[in-house]
Amino acid sequence: MNQARSPGRLLLAPMLGGLGLLAGMLLIAESGRWLPPDPAPITPAQDAGDLKPGSQAPVQDTRPGEPARKIAEDLIAPPPLDPSWIERIEPRPPLSELGLAPRPKTPMPRDWRETLLFRPVATSSAVFEAMGRTVVISGTIDIDPDRNCTFDNTGWPCGQRAWAAFNAWLRGRALKCLLPPDADRFAIAAPCALGNQDVGAWLVSNGWAMAAPTGIYSKAEAVAREARMGIFGPPQ
Repeated sequence: MNQARSPGRLLLAPMLGGLGLLAGMLLIAESGRWLPPDPAPITPAQDAGDLKPGSQAPVQDTRPGEPARKIAEDLIAPPPLDPSWIERIEPRPPLSELGLAPRPKTPMPRDWRETLLFRPVATSSAVFEAMGRTVVISGTIDIDPDRNCTFDNTGWPCGQRAWAAFNAWLRGRALKCLLPPDADRFAIAAPCALGNQDVGAWLVSNGWAMAAPTGIYSKAEAVAREARMGIFGPPQ
């Protein structure tokens, strides 16, 4: 009985193989519908520089050419301005004196030099002599030695006291003054300093001299008057 079935098995194997081959061919044929088409081949004549990216291609606007629509024109546009409505007012004063431009300094001649004057001796409240020169402190008004002042109906020799205060302050010191080269023959008004201390500022702020109208010590005199310093105060 086994011998009778063996010829059928031998015929079944080629038939199954042929069916498998036929199914594979059908799958290959149907796959061509699903795959994308092959790109066009690049010929040797084409160079890489001839290929332009798609972003550089011009884009055409297919929208109809209509003007932009105005929205709320009355609210966005500024209202008309009549020049007659504008009123010019005076500028407000600065909040403080720091906002004011500093007063320009008076230019000094080029041949003036800073000179040290040793052993100065005061001859009045804002004048001294040293090394054969007579110097008046610039920016100040000298108090005459013979002047008398009155405070609370009490008189006192304020001129002599101002001279003595200045002379005591100068004793044993050297002043640095800005002087011309030929100042030996006449008195000269010049700015002077004792170290870093301005001599004119010291005199006026302590009430031993008055500020010149065109000088720079007007505020120092106001402080001395308010504080009743020197000649503006009681007898000393």
